[in-house]
Amino acid sequence: MLTTKPGFHHQNETHRETLLKFLALAAVLVGYFGYMSWKFDASTGFGLALLTWSFFVLCTPIADGGFILAFPVRLLFGVKMAVTQVVVWLLAISVNLFMLKLSPDTYDLTFLTTLLEKILTTANPYWAILIISALGTLLSIYFGDEMMDVTTHRAREKHHKHGLKYRAIIVFGLAALTVTAYYHLLSSLGISVPTG
Repeated sequence: MLTTKPGFHHQNETHRETLLKFLALAAVLVGYFGYMSWKFDASTGFGLALLTWSFFVLCTPIADGGFILAFPVRLLFGVKMAVTQVVVWLLAISVNLFMLKLSPDTYDLTFLTTLLEKILTTANPYWAILIISALGTLLSIYFGDEMMDVTTHRAREKHHKHGLKYRAIIVFGLAALTVTAYYHLLSSLGISVPTG
């Protein structure tokens, strides 16, 4: 049985960990926007920051990109991060539809945005990356919701005791599929990956 308390509690160790993760991710995003604005200009920097954020939302099997929005919504309104993640995906897809139509040259400015454009515009085989990433993201956001629901590490350990082995196998499998998919994507783009 989970021990729960409604809302955020700064003395709760699992809530503090989640807050620190959110602050670190927000700092990285703001820093990246600042760097890109300095390197190009503010509007280009903003566009690149949005596209890079959408890359992490759509193309990685962890919920760090969506966590930037899902965590504050969970704190303010109590909406499960898994629900918010669906809205985040729709937002990330909308950003890319807008940028592909009105500013496709922006994708050529960084390595990640070049990869993003290739993944989005080549359905076979690269949309498999989107599917794998969506599955991994749902799993990781489920863990994030659990961390907000439990009040102590002991409660979290007790809750995870039985399902941890199966979850680890699923996460490892999704990570292996993602790495394989990215390896083939990079090879198709003529980018060699150092092997040692």
